[in-house]
Amino acid sequence: MSKPEPPQPSQLLRERMHYRGHKFDFRVQTLQFPNGTSGEREYVTHPGGVVVVPVTADGKFICIWQYRFAIGRYIYEFPAGTVEPNEPPAETAKRELAEETGYSAKIWDDLGQFFLAPGYSDEVMYVYLARDLEILDRPPAGDEDEDIEVVLKSEPELADDILMSPDADAKTIACFLRARQILRQSS
Repeated sequence: MSKPEPPQPSQLLRERMHYRGHKFDFRVQTLQFPNGTSGEREYVTHPGGVVVVPVTADGKFICIWQYRFAIGRYIYEFPAGTVEPNEPPAETAKRELAEETGYSAKIWDDLGQFFLAPGYSDEVMYVYLARDLEILDRPPAGDEDEDIEVVLKSEPELADDILMSPDADAKTIACFLRARQILRQSS
């Protein structure tokens, strides 16, 4: 089945920076829509993020239990972080795995990418599966404001903790499902 032909895109009439932040910017665009009307749309511009799905030799998933200030609570997540300027996403993945978990990996599988929340952000998430893990003797220091604990979970435990509870975010759920599919195909 082929995809339907997309409608004509909106025409950009004007764009302004509303806020420039440390990790993202907030922009406002004035658009003319295909139906002839016009209006403003706000969105977040983001350099992109990386999610690493680390899996141990015995099939345990390495997660972090992390405090997130925007929701005021802890949730389960896979190691993740923002792509730094001029840093390839694969390097971001290696850095975040080491900083947030104290592990490195010998085998890296690129699991693709997806838009995180295209209704209000242009952020792209790059996903990597990390295997053949080693504990680092001296892991690099992560961000000083992060409050995280490393947790190992079996596939059924992790599925229970993230798929049917409020204790995870959308990127972790999506990446778990994507990685689980790849792992099942390769076993």
